[in-house]
Amino acid sequence: MTESCVIEGVTFKCAVLPTANSVILLIQGQKSNLGCGYFSMAAAEKMKDRFAIVRGVSTIEEVLAAPVADLSPEAAACGVTVGMKGQEALLLMEKN
Repeated sequence: MTESCVIEGVTFKCAVLPTANSVILLIQGQKSNLGCGYFSMAAAEKMKDRFAIVRGVSTIEEVLAAPVADLSPEAAACGVTVGMKGQEALLLMEKN
């Protein structure tokens, strides 16, 4: 299921995709991507995407509140750091 969500005045697409054993979570802006541990940072780096990953989450709300565990060089260039909240990372990637 994909729906729009607005965070601090910025519109994002939020995807929740259940699997047999888990759930895949992704919040995507025009320039930014914030996802759960299901995603591969190697692929994001290869594609040069702004991408941050949080772990141990099962809802979009948890993705926004969880600390960033991994990030692409492009996300780091926007000021994202390991440990910052997902929402802060998402907004930095989108606005920079």
